[in-house]
Amino acid sequence: MTTARLRLEGIRASGIHGVNPEERERAQEFVIGLEVVVDATSDALQDTADYRGISECAREVVEGNSYGLLETLADAVARAVFDLGAVKEVTARVHKLGAAASLGIDDVSAEVTIR
Repeated sequence: MTTARLRLEGIRASGIHGVNPEERERAQEFVIGLEVVVDATSDALQDTADYRGISECAREVVEGNSYGLLETLADAVARAVFDLGAVKEVTARVHKLGAAASLGIDDVSAEVTIR
């Protein structure tokens, strides 16, 4: 079997995630990157995972749930995309822009891989 790695970068979504009280007051912007491994032997869309469905699924997890930890959010995104079917492996990177700006850190992210 031949596999392909589909990369989707820059999926933007807003959600309420974090453990600090100020993070629980309003939605923040998250940027998601996904690497999805699929079977590459068919040329039919129904035999693979399509970009639209993958990106909508990731957005729904960020916008429709609330998690304390960034790594838990990344895990939830990865599991939801994996469950779409036709996905052999998925790596989800979730970036929380400005999360640690007061510490001089531009970007904090968590990455989870499911096989």
